[in-house]
Amino acid sequence: MNDLKIAISSGKGGTGKTFISTNCASVLAKRGEKVRYLDCDVEEPNGHLFLKPEIHKEENVMLLAPSGVDEEKCIRCGKCAEACHYNAIAVVNNKVLFFSELCHVCGGCKIVCPVGAILEKEKKIGVIKHGKSGAIDFHYALLETAEGGMSPRLVKRVKECAGQGINILDSSPGTACPVVETIKGSDLCVLVTDPTPFGINDLKLAVDMSRGIGQEPVVVVNRAEYYNNKLKDYCREEKLEIIGEIPDDRHIAETYSTGDIVVEKLPQYREVFEKIASRMIELAGKKRPVNRGEKAKDLSVKVAKTPEKAGQYATPGTAKKPKELVIISGKGGTGKTSIAACFAALAEKTVIADCDVDAADLHLILSPRIRERGNFSGGVKVEIDQDKCTGCGKCEKACQFSAIGKETVDGKPRFYVDPVACEGCGVCYLVCGDKAIKTEDAVNGEWFISETRFGPMSHAKLGVAEENSGRLVTLVRDKGALLAHESGRNKELIDGSPGTGCPVIASLTGADYALIVTEPTVSGLHDMGRILQVTEHFRVPAGVVVNKYDLNTDMTDKVKQLSAEHNVEFLGVVPYDKKVTEAQMEKLSVVEYTRGPVTESIEQIWQKISGI
Repeated sequence: MNDLKIAISSGKGGTGKTFISTNCASVLAKRGEKVRYLDCDVEEPNGHLFLKPEIHKEENVMLLAPSGVDEEKCIRCGKCAEACHYNAIAVVNNKVLFFSELCHVCGGCKIVCPVGAILEKEKKIGVIKHGKSGAIDFHYALLETAEGGMSPRLVKRVKECAGQGINILDSSPGTACPVVETIKGSDLCVLVTDPTPFGINDLKLAVDMSRGIGQEPVVVVNRAEYYNNKLKDYCREEKLEIIGEIPDDRHIAETYSTGDIVVEKLPQYREVFEKIASRMIELAGKKRPVNRGEKAKDLSVKVAKTPEKAGQYATPGTAKKPKELVIISGKGGTGKTSIAACFAALAEKTVIADCDVDAADLHLILSPRIRERGNFSGGVKVEIDQDKCTGCGKCEKACQFSAIGKETVDGKPRFYVDPVACEGCGVCYLVCGDKAIKTEDAVNGEWFISETRFGPMSHAKLGVAEENSGRLVTLVRDKGALLAHESGRNKELIDGSPGTGCPVIASLTGADYALIVTEPTVSGLHDMGRILQVTEHFRVPAGVVVNKYDLNTDMTDKVKQLSAEHNVEFLGVVPYDKKVTEAQMEKLSVVEYTRGPVTESIEQIWQKISGI
């Protein structure tokens, strides 16, 4: 068999992407297929927690990156700051400030510096681990703390480990650059979802992303307890094949929480995964046209003529910064947004900011009424003018993202821009001596200012397969702070992104307190440890809550222990309750929908946080 690359992704975290990936890899290996498991979720890899590979080799991934400026050479001209599209350099009071956590290592600052004052050094962006899980070749990477901008580069290195046989690529969730890097070039994209409002909303985003990069996806439905026909209706309208359904069985959740493979512990589900895996292989071996489906609803009808950029409308110097509580999670699907919605209902004099711009869901509960909206630009859109291009190749050499392609036309080299790989840094424009690179502000997403039943809300939507989600998060926070100033409110409730990458860093830095929502599973515990490293790095005080704690009380005790080891406050537990999903179906937070143990526990946690 030639090599097949099957990417398994999801519009949101917590749908069971790794659950599907590991169990499919297991059944394929058991029937004698040559299987490689490539965990491309470099921010929060979890596959190894279930397949438990024996690691036989580790390698550090290093990158030559800017580290600061030579003070003796620097003339404070500010050209480096002007060239940087990631806000990684600023000139303040005649001093150059460099923020390594925001740097994407595009090389633009070094190119524009007239005196060669940019210093560089090798830095570690992550580690790749290679091993075996029985007959399965296993490869995964761990991104270094606070190196969110390096995720796509590390994903690319993991993908280099692909080989003959069936390659299972476990993607990160969402629709941003690490996901795009994972999925592009694969033979099949499988999207895992669940039949909840969150799952359906984020599936739509993931489908648009997948089709936008030329992949026609298929769908697996996890926890397939249907409250209505909306998911099936959407898949039928978009001609999306559902290749499998996994029941909503508490025994599965309990088995998953301990880090066991379901097809081994619950053999009644082996046939389900056999059929899913077989269909994956069958579809991956075919060439299938991309179905553009019904045209997605246009959300950019009433937009600002000039796209805004992060920091453009930051809180005025005369305004007092509101107290910021950011709710984050090491992994998706822990209940972060559901708890954020409850806090919005319980809080007073609070502005709400949904900074999960990659897969925003808070609006599904709060039903915001849009008051203002506008386009967001996080970089530039570039195009090569073939009439001016002399084929010198400087743009190709300078591009750090392999976004400049090359082909031969009439015996001559012809260069072009790959819009999927391009991160909008503008370096190609800087090096082109023929003025053949045309640039314009890229539209990477859209921001909104809205009213909700609980007060004003700042939120946004990142464009399909777009970059610079961190800058869009910054814009949402800026606008939330400005809303607080204008409305006389002194608190900002921030629904952050899952993971440890750029949008999380942008959500977290400078916040007054971080609430980490986790779940009592091996992956929840692992990813909680990863996000605690981030809060410690940025010196943000943090507390921990365990959602669905009663699925595995032993694991809940381990979460308490890990909290104590990191000197963070353990704020409480929330029981498992299907009323939470029922409330979502009614576009309500659970504290508005019902009374009981789940709402009492959330109210107690809110009282503790209010006291802090």
